[in-house]
Amino acid sequence: MYSIVVSCPRGLEDKLQEEILTITSKNSTVQKGHVGLKGNWQDIYLINLHSRLASRVLVQIKQGKITSENELYELSTQVRWPDYFNQDKTFKVRVEGKANWCRRFDILALKIKDAICDVFVQKTNVRPNIDKSHPDIRISAYINQNIAILYLDTSGEALFKRGWRQETDIAPIRENLAAGLLKLANYDGKQPFIDPMCGSGTIAIEAAMMAANLAPGLNRTFAFENFNNFDSPLWENLRIQAEKNIHAPKYPIYASDNQPQIINKAINNAIKAGLSDYLQFDCIPFNQIQTKDKNGLLLTNPPYGQRLSDLEKIQAQYPEWSKVLKQNFDTWTAGFITSDLDFPKILRLSPKRKIPIYNGKIECRLYLFDIVAGSNRK
Repeated sequence: MYSIVVSCPRGLEDKLQEEILTITSKNSTVQKGHVGLKGNWQDIYLINLHSRLASRVLVQIKQGKITSENELYELSTQVRWPDYFNQDKTFKVRVEGKANWCRRFDILALKIKDAICDVFVQKTNVRPNIDKSHPDIRISAYINQNIAILYLDTSGEALFKRGWRQETDIAPIRENLAAGLLKLANYDGKQPFIDPMCGSGTIAIEAAMMAANLAPGLNRTFAFENFNNFDSPLWENLRIQAEKNIHAPKYPIYASDNQPQIINKAINNAIKAGLSDYLQFDCIPFNQIQTKDKNGLLLTNPPYGQRLSDLEKIQAQYPEWSKVLKQNFDTWTAGFITSDLDFPKILRLSPKRKIPIYNGKIECRLYLFDIVAGSNRK
């Protein structure tokens, strides 16, 4: 059994824990920004393939006490690196954490890189190459003062990169955060869905993936495929089973925006994701949206307006959004992620939940409202 660390956007740790239990039937522990569990390589493959919320899946390979750069080098030379990957694979080292005795973590990364190369030269007489852009193998190190932990990154490219995003708007939301918002709003594909300010379509496409039971990692590759112990038959069987589980959504999924060029980008992304048959896109402003469906979820990532002048323009639209919700979305749940803490007050609706969440480095709230015609007014 291996010690596995699965990272995620801050605010989604509890939902990730629930997801990992569903995927692997294994319990995990919640930490800030990640969850940890004990598991095998099948668990690692499954999490990479099926997790909608994870950012990376790391496997611990070495831990020790250090007080200097040289001690980190010595610790790294104790790993039999050729057991994990061949000398023809390129690699990259990333170091994070905190240590009073070191201010430049790039130096620590160089020490680990030198250790890896020296072990390869000693064992194979060949020095592997570095690739900082598209490495075959990624090694992560976490330093907590005098404790160093070395990990193999089994994911490679971050898991929010599903392989379908071709075009984006100015500030696209990451795919795993979009999926996390849906989970926090209790979306399970068994109700109508709409994103009225869809941008490049990320939230709506993630909703369609959930409703179709499409594994998010099905159309991409992973770093573990470059490991010496890669079990290709097992991986192929897991992929085949995931493909068999795909089905057409039973409820409508809508996405709209008021800019034609933005909608075209969203449509192209949906086509790339293989989900265009499951979504309906419209170029229409929020205040013209109507629906005959009941008990659905409206979830969107509106413009934040980081500059004061932009924020004031956006805030001026909130009362109109509230009017549309109460007139056209009775019985629905409405969710908005925003960094504007005055959002509910200006919207003049009382949220049933407000959930702290980070969109990248921006501290936000996910506000969830139960919409009742003509009520909920503050």
